[in-house]
Amino acid sequence: MTPLEIAAALLGTLSVWLTVRQNPLCWPVGLCMVVLYAWFFQSTGLYSQVLLHAVYAALQLYGWWQWTHGGEPNTRLEVSSARPAEIAIGVVLAAVASLALGALMAGYTDAVFPRLDASLTAFSLLAQLGMALKRLQCWILWIVLDLMYVALFFHQGFYLTTALYVVFVLLAVMGWRQWRASMVVTQCA
Repeated sequence: MTPLEIAAALLGTLSVWLTVRQNPLCWPVGLCMVVLYAWFFQSTGLYSQVLLHAVYAALQLYGWWQWTHGGEPNTRLEVSSARPAEIAIGVVLAAVASLALGALMAGYTDAVFPRLDASLTAFSLLAQLGMALKRLQCWILWIVLDLMYVALFFHQGFYLTTALYVVFVLLAVMGWRQWRASMVVTQCA
């Protein structure tokens, strides 16, 4: 456990908690967290995680803009449900990206768990995009992914990060419930 991992974990917890509460400050806090984690993962051999966190940095900026300007003109973006076609296209693209990135990492790097890491990376990007667009279903995907990350990070001996992802699972469950409730309130208003 390093000071870098501790700082990233604390920022990650704060970022997801703010996301559950639909507070746009989740995005700049999340940006700080992903930069720290990219640096951390670079030293661990989880290279797909480094790439993931680099893309997360761009998605943090996109999400921040979407949440503050992405709704009706000059309004906040509201939680919505993804359409079945949107889900299907996202899953297919993430699966193809998983296969391609996994093959690259396995063939050209000394990455640890290259195919699993690549799959988690691709599907995490899908979940993060769903979060930036405030799609309710992103929380279900986060629950599944975070459980898989718990196992991966525990196996790697990253116990603080494992604990963080256990907290992420709990926060994702809270996020699902709170965002679903906000959809009902918005639809009734």
